[in-house]
Amino acid sequence: MRPLTEQDIRSSFVNCSKGEAKRMAIPRDLAERPWGDLDFLGWRDPGAPDRSHLVTEREGRLVGVAMRFQPAQRGFLQRSLCALCLTSHPRGGVSLMTARKAGAAGREGNSVGLYMCTDLACSLYVRGKKVPETGTRFEESLTLEEQIARTTGNLHAFLDKLTA
Repeated sequence: MRPLTEQDIRSSFVNCSKGEAKRMAIPRDLAERPWGDLDFLGWRDPGAPDRSHLVTEREGRLVGVAMRFQPAQRGFLQRSLCALCLTSHPRGGVSLMTARKAGAAGREGNSVGLYMCTDLACSLYVRGKKVPETGTRFEESLTLEEQIARTTGNLHAFLDKLTA
């Protein structure tokens, strides 16, 4: 992914108003992000613990999504699987992220959800740059490129549901 500016990020959102995008908290460490290892930029809003945001490049343009999630309330031994990158996490590591649909459907209250890594570090887990709390990922027969393609394909399918 190419490095993004604050203006790039704010103008990319498809499921919130320009005013909401203008008021949202943007990461302050954009210059330090590992852009070459990211398929999307994801972050949690430090001022609103139930909000997260995601921005990715799709067909030559940026697409940003504002999402909400409930903190995990699962048991200590419960494990969950991220639907984007297929990384398994212990309790709290995966959350159902829901996003208001774009356009009229979103204004009517329609939303789409997907179980994702709570820290939105899917790209780093796939590439082995970040290790889940358990210390490992499932061993797969797919190449790294195939795993990256699967992750971005899963993300694009989620985005398609938001904009349909």
